[in-house]
Amino acid sequence: MTSLPAQEMNDDGTHLHGEYKVPGGKLVVVDLDVVEGRFANVSVSGDFFLEPDEALLDINTALTGLPAESSAAEIASAVNSRVPEGAVLFGFSAEAVAVTVRRALSKATGWADHQWDVIPPSVLPTPVNVALDEVLTEEVGAGLRNPTLRFWDWAEPSAVIGSFQSVRNEVDPEGVARHGVTVVRRISGGGAMFMEAGNCITYSLYVPQTLVDGISFADSYAFLDSWVMAALEKLGISAFYVPLNDIATDQGKIGGAAQKRLANGGMLHHVTMSYDIDADKMVDVLRIGKEKLSDKGTRSAKKRVDPLRRQTGLARTAIIDAMQEVFTERYGAVVSHLTDAELTEARKRVDTKFGTAEWLNRVP
Repeated sequence: MTSLPAQEMNDDGTHLHGEYKVPGGKLVVVDLDVVEGRFANVSVSGDFFLEPDEALLDINTALTGLPAESSAAEIASAVNSRVPEGAVLFGFSAEAVAVTVRRALSKATGWADHQWDVIPPSVLPTPVNVALDEVLTEEVGAGLRNPTLRFWDWAEPSAVIGSFQSVRNEVDPEGVARHGVTVVRRISGGGAMFMEAGNCITYSLYVPQTLVDGISFADSYAFLDSWVMAALEKLGISAFYVPLNDIATDQGKIGGAAQKRLANGGMLHHVTMSYDIDADKMVDVLRIGKEKLSDKGTRSAKKRVDPLRRQTGLARTAIIDAMQEVFTERYGAVVSHLTDAELTEARKRVDTKFGTAEWLNRVP
């Protein structure tokens, strides 16, 4: 859990304090002053491990004198250039120091810096769910809505393809017609999802990009899903990330994530986790390429889908409740709902974008 950046004036300038818990790693703390636009009196601390001890002084020295407007990349580069060759940073990194500094400057934010909302599942057409992802991400980026976790629900069987996927390469039109599947394209990249009512758990996080400031694109996936790992652990499932965006257990893949960052500062991170997938129907609807299966080290698509129901023995609603409970406890989230205006705007975008042949076939 991160704390709010603390700022107080002194005779020299502004004293700043920032904290960052590295996902799967250690806590990094930075205290510093800003004097005439540059870092001064820098002190990096935390429960990490560092060899040799003298390298901590090198890190503090690297930060001292840097312009307060330095980017995360510039801060990390300064630290890396100063740390002696052969030094061991265990549980943290130069990039983690950069994130901590940016948090101290209020350029980056932590989970605790925001009021979080949770929207429980409500049944909506899949095209509306996809459109809502764009609408709510825009709202969070514009500051019109609190950062939000929303659980999806739907009734119709659907195939949701990634923003850059080819329709004809990803879905089988005969299988789609045979099973009455709705095919839609989302705004994020990544692979196709086969979704029937009650067969998977899908959620979307709408966050400001300041939450991942200084965190690499790859690391942001695990960072934004750390609460999910805690919820799964609470249910007796030991899950882990398989780079870039797969969530798995030692029994197989259970989910995949995708992201989209908007120009207004909003960011979408969403995940679909398999609960009770009909694998035969899935491979009848989706064209799952041999190259992809080979890359995953398995011969059968069926082996790549390992339902949560079998691993937990719990009802889907119980798993969603556990996830919502952990998120609420961790981040102080409150229950929210979709407004009439948001639903109206989403339906409008279905008519003008997400439900159109032009959007669906933009990559034919």
